[in-house]
Amino acid sequence: MKLVHVQSHELLDSMCKEVSISNIEQRRKGCVYSAIMHSIEKGNFEFVFGMVRTNQNLVWCRNENGSSIFSLAVRHRQAKIFSLIHRLGVKKTMTTQIDKKGNNILHMAGMRGASILLNRIPGAALQMQRELQWFKEVESIVPPKIKESFNNDRLTPRELFTKSHKNLMKEGEQWMKDTSTSCSVASALIITIMFAAVFTVPGSNNRDTGIPIFLHEKFFMLFIISDALSLFSSTTSILMFLGILTSRFAEGDFLESLPRKMIIGLSTLFFSIVAMMIAFSAAFLIMLQGQSWTFIPIVCLASVPITLFILMQFPLLADMFISTYGPGIVDKKMEKWV
Repeated sequence: MKLVHVQSHELLDSMCKEVSISNIEQRRKGCVYSAIMHSIEKGNFEFVFGMVRTNQNLVWCRNENGSSIFSLAVRHRQAKIFSLIHRLGVKKTMTTQIDKKGNNILHMAGMRGASILLNRIPGAALQMQRELQWFKEVESIVPPKIKESFNNDRLTPRELFTKSHKNLMKEGEQWMKDTSTSCSVASALIITIMFAAVFTVPGSNNRDTGIPIFLHEKFFMLFIISDALSLFSSTTSILMFLGILTSRFAEGDFLESLPRKMIIGLSTLFFSIVAMMIAFSAAFLIMLQGQSWTFIPIVCLASVPITLFILMQFPLLADMFISTYGPGIVDKKMEKWV
């Protein structure tokens, strides 16, 4: 693999040298333009970067539909290639170009991304969020008049986005509702258990004073604190999930509002499960005084549901957090062309 990588770089360097001394006709016969466009579709950043750095006039090449390299990069959601537009002095000119169908670069962002790219993102809601992030990113660099321009179908970029993402938004709404409903059930069960546990403490209470019998045991305070934390965090969790279920599910909500509620809901649900297992372990150890050999088996068994929850839900939580609060799609500090 290392040998193939080295040879690929050598081949690219050789092609770049030939391109640098070639004229327009030679580049057309040599399929240079079509190779660049195909590389953009496939996300071959090194080839595109090497070619355009060799001859900056290639930045103006177009495909058979009249789409520029940056419009095509947006259409196929190639972030690294699109990031290079921030290092160009002709950014304004590049963003105002239109193809044969009247689509500008913001129209390209309004079209739904290819399924093969969206399928890499878990959940329809996160897919919708990523599409909105692309649209917002492109919208931030285009002149104001581009936002209201029409294509040949008499659609503005925003209208095209709404039309092409209608089904994805419905899928995202259903995904959010199904996930929130399932997690709400788990949160409600934890609330019920933890609320009841406060009034049925281990060993019960003294009949005369009403004070818990094991009040001065070292694990009793751990039981009370973890029980309270579990109750409060699960209550917060169910409120977040209820907030999702009662949301209006507008386009803009998928950008940050809904993912933020889901992140808080899943995080507090995880915390409540951990606290519940600690409370259970503490209560068990209080009841088995003097049986120190039971400590390790109890802790190991209590860690099983926590581990399962992490394996099943943590990847989704991590992806959602990175997608919402991460560095974003475009790297504005990308290396210059020259």
